[in-house]
Formats: sequence, C-alpha cells, structure tokens
Amino acid sequence: EVQLVESGGGLVQPGGSLRLSCAASGFAFSAYAMSWVRQGPGKGLEWVSSISRGGGTTRYADSVKGRFTISRDNAKNTLYLQMNSLKPEDTAVYYCAVGSQGNGSRGQGTQVTVSS
Repeated sequence: EVQLVESGGGLVQPGGSLRLSCAASGFAFSAYAMSWVRQGPGKGLEWVSSISRGGGTTRYADSVKGRFTISRDNAKNTLYLQMNSLKPEDTAVYYCAVGSQGNGSRGQGTQVTVSS
C-alpha cells in the first residue's frame, strides 16, 4: 500500500522559509518520479514541482521558480521541498504525489500559512 506522509508545514512570515518533507513507503520510491502539488483556500489543486527518479531533472511552476527547490533522497525514501522567499499566495495545503504530473497517489498534506 502506498503511503506518503508530509511534514514541515507551519506558519511563517512573508519572506521566510520552510522545508517540507515527504516520507514514502509501500512502493519502490526510487523507481518513480515525484511531485509536489498544493491547494490554496478556495482554489483547485495546483502542480508545484516535480523531480525525476534519480533526481537529475527538476521542473517548477512559474509561480515558484527561483524560490522553491525540490530534491529527494532515495536511500531514505524521502522527498523534500525547500521553500524560500515565501509569499502570502503560497498559503496552501501541500501534498507530495507519485508521478511527474502530481495526479498519482497523494499523502494527507501539510498546511503552509504565510502571514504577518
């Protein structure tokens, strides 16, 4: 059974940073591209970033490019999202997902709130 557990969210001031983690189990993590997606208040699901199986290729939504960095540690079955220069519009529940499009199995999410 695929299990994805996100952590690291919280309340941060504009311009601040957070690092999200996603612990994966129940499947061959290193065999799959992975993504982060988010859902802001009253909004639909938005793809944020993806990373290839080996970590050599990354992609970002224009809204986060230059501020967010996706990475993975296949030895630890863990996906990360380093978020810098956070803006109020980054407020959302963040989910990790299997696959490069973000439409695979997802975890329960972690709340990120950017507010002064």
